[in-house]
Amino acid sequence: VESHVQPSGTFSLAKYLAQIIVMGVQVVGRAFARALRQEFAASRAAADARGRAGHRSAAASSLSGLSLQEAQQILNVSKLSPEEVQKNYEHLFKVNDKSVGGSFYLQSKVVRAKERLDEELRIQAQEDREKGRTHHT
Repeated sequence: VESHVQPSGTFSLAKYLAQIIVMGVQVVGRAFARALRQEFAASRAAADARGRAGHRSAAASSLSGLSLQEAQQILNVSKLSPEEVQKNYEHLFKVNDKSVGGSFYLQSKVVRAKERLDEELRIQAQEDREKGRTHHT
């Protein structure tokens, strides 16, 4: 008699576990979809904001994986000045060095932010040169 109870008990446990797994996957799936929608909305808003800054800046953001605003936040830079970018980069790079207990992940984010801001400074300098040429002609 006990042998008949055992399989059905195991079956109901397996069914219960399967239901839990399915519910968990659904919850994670909905959360992922919501996060994806939020990311698309944020990306669209950032693209709209960058629309004023030009297509080069948008291309630089997509290549680096960081928006200009994100890069400025990472390096704690309010306005784009090469000196401030370099100073904050050097400080954050040192304090996040793994040999002093820092995080390689954070250090790599600092490097990517610096690359993004350097690219933006280069784009702005190029746009300034192009504006200078159009005003002289």
